Amino acid sequence: MSTVNVALIGATGNVGSRLLAELLRRGHTVSAIVRNPERLPTLAGVRAERGNVADEAGLTALLAGHDAAISAVRFTDSDPRILVDAVKAAGVPWYLVVGGAGSLEVTPGVKLLATPTFPAAYRPEALAGAAFLDALRAETDLNWTFISPSALFGPGERIGKFRVGGDQLLTDVEGKSRISFEDFAIALVDELEKPAHCRTRFTVGY
Repeated sequence: MSTVNVALIGATGNVGSRLLAELLRRGHTVSAIVRNPERLPTLAGVRAERGNVADEAGLTALLAGHDAAISAVRFTDSDPRILVDAVKAAGVPWYLVVGGAGSLEVTPGVKLLATPTFPAAYRPEALAGAAFLDALRAETDLNWTFISPSALFGPGERIGKFRVGGDQLLTDVEGKSRISFEDFAIALVDELEKPAHCRTRFTVGY
């Protein structure tokens, strides 16, 4: 597809840095919105922008003029209302959100975050992620996509082979639910280039 002008919020994080690399690999141009732009290396196709996810007016100005916005920030460090309102006020046609696995269902009606073995340390972030997804689902005039990783989500190989699901947690033949940062980035940029999940959530896993 043609080059997309993307605003990437949180481009220096674990997932954000992989997304930045994948976007550049495919020739897209990126405005990397981060708290500390000096941490970003100088890269062709990247414009480093200092931004604060709590500053709605500032974010609106930074997001204006982009074809899409990607949010790769922790849910406990951000307010869905500020982010969503900034995207809408900036007139960005599409908002993609790096989601969490906690809101995925392990059985009908039972979310992963509600299971007894879900780590207590991850619960605040998972609850905030679920609330963010609920806020998006309540939107009637915003094109959004929420992409949830599998339960085990960390650095790994860029394999390029994975499965795509809906609201249910994906597991492999061994019962494990996992995806690498690198392959998650492939899935998200695939969605950016060939939209298939407008106004819905999907998940990826091996």
